[in-house]
Amino acid sequence: MTRSSHKRSVPCRANLWPHVWRRRPLAVVLILVVLGLLIRARIRPSQGSDHDRYHNKIFTCVRVIDGDTIDIAVRDGRYPRTRIRLWGVDTPETDKSDRGAMYYGPEASAFTTSQVDNQPVRVVLAPSKTRGLYGRLLAYVYLGDSETMLNEEIVAQGYGYADRRFGHVWKERFETLEQRAHKQGLGLWRDVTPDQFPAWRQRYEKWRQSTTQQ
Repeated sequence: MTRSSHKRSVPCRANLWPHVWRRRPLAVVLILVVLGLLIRARIRPSQGSDHDRYHNKIFTCVRVIDGDTIDIAVRDGRYPRTRIRLWGVDTPETDKSDRGAMYYGPEASAFTTSQVDNQPVRVVLAPSKTRGLYGRLLAYVYLGDSETMLNEEIVAQGYGYADRRFGHVWKERFETLEQRAHKQGLGLWRDVTPDQFPAWRQRYEKWRQSTTQQ
């Protein structure tokens, strides 16, 4: 057998795929689907939606950042922990902030620490929006499996403000609790002055005063 005839007797690899496709088309389709899923999983792991992963589930709070921000012990993408911004409330900053400590910031942070640090918390998410501007999870945090909501207690006891910048399901409730705490002089409301408000709250107060004078 000559060299040239030997080469012609070896099947061309380019012809193998159409041959397999003709004989076992369903098997080929199945292989393609499986390969596609494996490639997709390696490129972008599927972790489910925020509601699937967090909503109404209990986790351990492993760190308190400040009065309205905590970390829980569950991975969030490339981060080993999930950072939660308490939805609907705003507490004064502490010295950990780039803006520096604000009036009643240490007290607010100490209160949140006393409630949830190294404790189980139940995470409840809003029906639609689940993430804030910086990618933090927006949540209502309950103490363990109880019905006590940390967000609500912060406002009710005067450790923070009802955040009027964004709409959410408990917005009116938090505003009512803040008015009650203000009237009773609880927490920060005992001695806070308007110049000690957060910047957004100062703008809100100026707007409110201007509308009442019209």
